[in-house]
Amino acid sequence: MSFRGLNASSGMGVADHSKNTFLELKRKKVHRYVIFKIDEKKKEVIVEKTGGPAESFDEFAAALPENDCRYAVYDFDFVTSENCQKSKIFFIAWSPDSSRIRAKMLYATSKERFRRELDGVHYEIQATDPTEMDLEVLRERAH
Repeated sequence: MSFRGLNASSGMGVADHSKNTFLELKRKKVHRYVIFKIDEKKKEVIVEKTGGPAESFDEFAAALPENDCRYAVYDFDFVTSENCQKSKIFFIAWSPDSSRIRAKMLYATSKERFRRELDGVHYEIQATDPTEMDLEVLRERAH
């Protein structure tokens, strides 16, 4: 059975593929990150790009468009002060100042609905430019 929950305010669904890709990142660690975009014609959130486990944070940041909004999930691996290997999943709402007003509104009104579909996200970051979501920011939040 295909489940497409809809948000009354934005009418935005979530493609099954988007949820499954997130689960692959969370459970199987086959992706370092997933970038999602809203398909305005289909009115649903779809996967735009995935990055393999070996891809760097810089490659992830470079994959986000400079002047359009996206949702992204990034699996952040780090070592604690007790020398434990840990992993935290970050949800990033990317909304650069240069994006269209319509895109900003569309992503803002659909965010909560989409975010709820991703069970297992540890932290959320709102970013309007790359400095608001760089590795230092993730590191501070994760510890």
